[in-house]
Amino acid sequence: MSNRRRLVAIFVLALLSFPFLATKMNADATRGGQPAFFGKTPDGRSVDIYTLTNANGAEVRIMTFGGTVVSIKVPDRNGKLGDVILGYDDLQGYLTNNPYLGAIAGRYANRIARARFSLDGREYLLPKNDGENTLHGGVLSFGKVVWFGQEAAGKTGTAVTLRYLSKNGEEGFPGDLTITVTYTLTDKNELRIDYAASTDEATVVNLTNHCYFNLAGKGSIVDHQLMINADRFTPVGPGLIPTGELRDVKGTPMDFTTPIAIGARIDQPYDQLTLAKGYDHNWVLNGAGGKLALAAKVYEPTSGRVMEVYTTEPGLQFYTGNFLDGSIKGRNGEVYQKRDGFCLETQHFPDSPNRPDFPSTVLRPGHTYKSTTVFKFGVK
Repeated sequence: MSNRRRLVAIFVLALLSFPFLATKMNADATRGGQPAFFGKTPDGRSVDIYTLTNANGAEVRIMTFGGTVVSIKVPDRNGKLGDVILGYDDLQGYLTNNPYLGAIAGRYANRIARARFSLDGREYLLPKNDGENTLHGGVLSFGKVVWFGQEAAGKTGTAVTLRYLSKNGEEGFPGDLTITVTYTLTDKNELRIDYAASTDEATVVNLTNHCYFNLAGKGSIVDHQLMINADRFTPVGPGLIPTGELRDVKGTPMDFTTPIAIGARIDQPYDQLTLAKGYDHNWVLNGAGGKLALAAKVYEPTSGRVMEVYTTEPGLQFYTGNFLDGSIKGRNGEVYQKRDGFCLETQHFPDSPNRPDFPSTVLRPGHTYKSTTVFKFGVK
């Protein structure tokens, strides 16, 4: 073949290959989580949204307002994708009527009694935003601020890293706290969340994600089958503040050591269920914590979806959407009623800053707070 004919052949092959190459480049760009504009806050700050996809077509969307997981789409037993968390179609819903849907909770997730704690002999006063207590870090929680987002080079999938600097004195907490949260979607249909934080002054830290799950996509969650890998829980008193007791779950409606429907015992006349109007308690996970281990497993019979939760945290707050009351109109116009979503919040125990017998949440300069949680989706 002459040089001229060889060049023509190479040119033709290149043209034929171009659509494939372009398609692959576009797919890689999509999987890489390029940010898109999602709206502006009332003070004019832009909010971006990142879309992560994997080889199975699963999709996770995360926005910079609140570090919020906006949607998680995974297949059912027939391969049909569906969103398995509650949320809104646009930014406005998250700004106006949002019970922490999908948000990062902090600087201290869960409750601190009497909105105060002492550290190194000094008392710190916090906002009271849950009766006499502080919930999820106060009025200006991490779920209500704009984070800085950046694409990340995930080793096991596509990822985005969010950063935020919580200034000394923000909501009454001491120390400049620098936080990073990396969300990674793997080809095993896992959403991995890696938290890290450092401080220039002794402080307390307890971070989690507040997704409301519904593996059926909509409707009540009472038929979901739940297992929690915990033999004990922390019973609460008024205000849902732990009493300090670590109570055995055996023989109580708090026993999820073997799978059982969430609604099977939720209305029993048990003091803890009466106080919380359902489940809203911390379970003491089996094991010492610090290593990634199975915390819970959920199965939804109609869709066949399964979710496993792994964490390095010592506790798991299980909440059954007891305060959803029909006042929220979410995605696709869905009205969220009581028990239309459940939360599995991996974290340290509530009110640990006031409970020296609970695992410590104190972070000091020179040390790094690290925590990992994995939500793994499958079917059966």
